[in-house]
Amino acid sequence: MEQPVPPLADNVEKEKKESTTTATEVCKDQPVLKKAVSVEGFVCLALVIGFFTLFGIKMGFANTLNTWFKTAFDLLINTCFYLMAIAVVIGALAELLSEFGVISLANKVLSPLMKPLFGMPGATSMAILASFLSDNPAVLTLADSKGFRRYFKKYQLGAITNVGTTYGMGLIVIVSMVTMKSGNALPVLMGVIAVFLTSILVTRLMLFKTKKIYGTEAEAVEDEGETIVYDADRFREIRSGGGLNRFFSAILDGGKSGVKIGLGIIPGVLIIATIVMMLTYGEPTGGYTGSAGEGIALIPAIGEFCSPVLKFLFGFSSPENIAVPLTALGSAGAALGLIGRLSIEFSANDVAVFTAMCMFWSGYLSTHVSMMDSLKMRNLTGWAILFHTIGGIVAGILANVLVCIFL
Repeated sequence: MEQPVPPLADNVEKEKKESTTTATEVCKDQPVLKKAVSVEGFVCLALVIGFFTLFGIKMGFANTLNTWFKTAFDLLINTCFYLMAIAVVIGALAELLSEFGVISLANKVLSPLMKPLFGMPGATSMAILASFLSDNPAVLTLADSKGFRRYFKKYQLGAITNVGTTYGMGLIVIVSMVTMKSGNALPVLMGVIAVFLTSILVTRLMLFKTKKIYGTEAEAVEDEGETIVYDADRFREIRSGGGLNRFFSAILDGGKSGVKIGLGIIPGVLIIATIVMMLTYGEPTGGYTGSAGEGIALIPAIGEFCSPVLKFLFGFSSPENIAVPLTALGSAGAALGLIGRLSIEFSANDVAVFTAMCMFWSGYLSTHVSMMDSLKMRNLTGWAILFHTIGGIVAGILANVLVCIFL
């Protein structure tokens, strides 16, 4: 029996609907397109030319390029590879601690403290300790471990970058500041207390944002395509084989993860820290030579202009001191090196604020992007940076206040 033919209008409407659906589906798989020539191209070109002109007028274009490359090379050799070595060692240690149950123990013992204060599982203490003993990438090396991630919800893992970075290079910063001059111990302690209190604030702010995006039920390991079939608070997953085999497998797997993390932080450190250092350092005695450690001293000039505000907020004894926390944006190690080059008698307020801001920021601008990308949460990078920027300023102000009250 022949089927009735639908009216022509219905056919046209059906074809139009199918066409629209197909086009929509195709668009979802296509890259985002923009006109080949647009205003932003001219704006970008003007900014790049203006940036190099700023340095070129003062230093000369040849010296500018030479200083840029030599400073970046110096950071690569003396900072980035050092951080990679730390990441490899900490990665091996983290995987070892996870394999043999130390992280599980920390989670169980410290949960009563970490959850009320930070809203994070007890295993977060291992990330804080690893970052404190080394640098920010140690947090990622831990977070790359499946055994570590088991203890986190997805929204909590989104805050691990902030809470870990807060304590980055903490041991190195504390030791450097205490040994710089006798009598620094109490101001340094005030700075550490300020960091601890502010870290709670920043972590809570980040959790408030991540809860809105991921909810509170999604597991941190769901993107691995696995289903959790056991209670992570009562059981833990281990490798097969005897104790010796598990030992070597754990440290080698953790070390490989550290290499990946170390490579990921190189671009941020080289670009951000080089710019900040060239904006901080001035003309050396005898004129520019194109060597590393030269610059146009713009940041100290800005510090001089903002001196009344900086004095009120941070208690700085000299406007040049603003260069230290600004350098810490790219690298805490570079900031500590800069302190030794500033021929200034530092006050107790300076020491406390330097400790708080160098430790809290500890190069977060050069590592946050790669860290959030490694966590597969690139969409939260802007929020992580914003909250950490606010936190560093608050930590510096709080350190100054504590010194004024107690010292």
